[in-house]
Amino acid sequence: MTNNRKKIWMDGSLVDWNKATIHILTHALHYATAVFEGIRCYKTVNGLAIFRLSDHIQRLINSGKIYFMDIKYSKEELERAVIDTINANEVGEEFYVRPIAYYGYGKMGVNPLPNKVSIAIAAWTWDEYLKKENQHKEKGIRLMVSAWMRIDGRTMPFLAKATANYANSALARVEAIRAGFDEAIMLNTNGKVIEASAENIFIVKDGLLITPPITSGALNGITRDTVLAIAKENNIPHEIRDITRDELYIADEVFLTGTAAGIKPVSEIDNRIIADGKDGSITNRVREKFELIVHDRGNNLSKKWLTFVKNT
Repeated sequence: MTNNRKKIWMDGSLVDWNKATIHILTHALHYATAVFEGIRCYKTVNGLAIFRLSDHIQRLINSGKIYFMDIKYSKEELERAVIDTINANEVGEEFYVRPIAYYGYGKMGVNPLPNKVSIAIAAWTWDEYLKKENQHKEKGIRLMVSAWMRIDGRTMPFLAKATANYANSALARVEAIRAGFDEAIMLNTNGKVIEASAENIFIVKDGLLITPPITSGALNGITRDTVLAIAKENNIPHEIRDITRDELYIADEVFLTGTAAGIKPVSEIDNRIIADGKDGSITNRVREKFELIVHDRGNNLSKKWLTFVKNT
């Protein structure tokens, strides 16, 4: 991913991609004291547009607040910085954008507070984050339930999108990949289904769309929230409640949602085929509506959620 033609925004300045470096004793590198976001910029019929920029930046600020971060930039300044980063790169492509706030180089030790909080924003092309092992178009990805439990709210703040939380996710994802699956599902300490390693999860049973509550440990996903809004707008019956592991196996449909992954149908969990193993009708309906929104093709929610990028 080295490319000096690309720029990364760091603390108010755009720097060459290869020169966007930090000190080896950066606090966040040693103690995982960083929070971040993943944002998508889509190519729409009306030009490049960032999806739910305001919501993503607000979540970044909220995450920082949980970690006592003194972020020196306003919400509006951070939104402008995301737009500037996109404009400084290859305009015309679809981008994944990664803002990160982190405790920087200064005093070592577990306490991060003496150190400055820095912000960086990078953008790159990320075509397919979650690739499936089988390449049959009509078949979804294969999942396994991980032996690693999702972090508990009594040990880590799971509403913060913090780098520390993703060590937990990485262990689960590596376990799944090494076992021959595409992704892992994580349970909470009460044995309830929470999410995948980096995506929220939905199941469909008898026409009802179901997803776990964030109070049980799931990240308050923005794509998850988008799917719930789509369900409401299109009169798709839905509810938020705990899901048991065995409910996954007998579900009519299962799909994952995330900014990087999009909406990914699931065909198999723990070597059990979900229904007939093909993409379900509600999954397809939700995914089609999602694509209409993010590409600004005649959906009311597009006006609410798209921020158009213009070179200035």
